[in-house]
Amino acid sequence: MSDTHILHIETSTKVCSVALSKNGKLLHAKESHDDQYAHGEKLTLFIEEVMKEAKLTFQDLSAVSVASGPGSYTGLRIGVSTAKGLCYALHIPLLSVDSLTSLHELARKKYPTKEIGTMLDARRMEVYSTIYDKVGSVAKPIAADVLDEESYSEFKDLVVVGDANEKLKELWSARSVEFDDEVNPSAIGQIEITFEKFQKEDFEDVAYFEPYYLKAFFTPAPKKKA
Repeated sequence: MSDTHILHIETSTKVCSVALSKNGKLLHAKESHDDQYAHGEKLTLFIEEVMKEAKLTFQDLSAVSVASGPGSYTGLRIGVSTAKGLCYALHIPLLSVDSLTSLHELARKKYPTKEIGTMLDARRMEVYSTIYDKVGSVAKPIAADVLDEESYSEFKDLVVVGDANEKLKELWSARSVEFDDEVNPSAIGQIEITFEKFQKEDFEDVAYFEPYYLKAFFTPAPKKKA
């Protein structure tokens, strides 16, 4: 049986992350944690770098996986468009995993016995979130939630990961919630999940696959000229 090489792309937040795996194990990864969205500038470069480091050609790839969302509208469009383009050109399958599931995959390795809240900033006091119980099952399904001081207070042993931590620390300053700023969205979190999907041939339709935005994308109306 030939080896399974999968290229993984994560662009749902300001993090631009690319990983390359072999048979469900990490080979190489390249990430940027800039304060600004730089996916358009860095994604293709990162892909070329991980392929070069692994001494592989694009023809060696078995599939491409991509973060399906929720997250940044622009970031997701860039990531999904790049993944689909590679799959079309190479005639290989497309795999996807939602951003919060892959984030939980990283967090549960660090906190195997705690409740984990995966939360991505959705502007103002809104977050995209999923909460998992102590055995890794979904306790609160994925949603776009507007938070207040008492949100999710039924979870008493909660560790929160993701890029919403900064605003949540202030909002929940009176609560005993643990925040981990080191666990962030990463293509590495896709590896085990998408390798299993590949084995099951759980592929996306490359022609029709679209990111999972979770909420509508709005653009401000242009200002009227005086």
